[in-house]
Amino acid sequence: MYNIFEDEDDIFMGSPKSKFMDIIFNANRGLVDAELERIIERMAVLELMLNADDAEALERDIAQFAFENLDDVQTKVKSLYIESMGNVLTQNE
Repeated sequence: MYNIFEDEDDIFMGSPKSKFMDIIFNANRGLVDAELERIIERMAVLELMLNADDAEALERDIAQFAFENLDDVQTKVKSLYIESMGNVLTQNE
């Protein structure tokens, strides 16, 4: 089965990460700043929702979850790159 999320041979001629990097280095600076702020704010909210008083424990939990759910995490990372590209591109037009 063909997966559009794969690197070299996909219809976008590159991985979601490489296309994301192309976009953030070439799109309107204000739009990129806003998207990066949105990402960081979301990460802050999620960490606060986890009630992470112990930063070391949180880092261990994240590493353990990532290891145990590697395929799902990689798929989600690619999906988030695509979502962020869409956010920048739709506002950049």
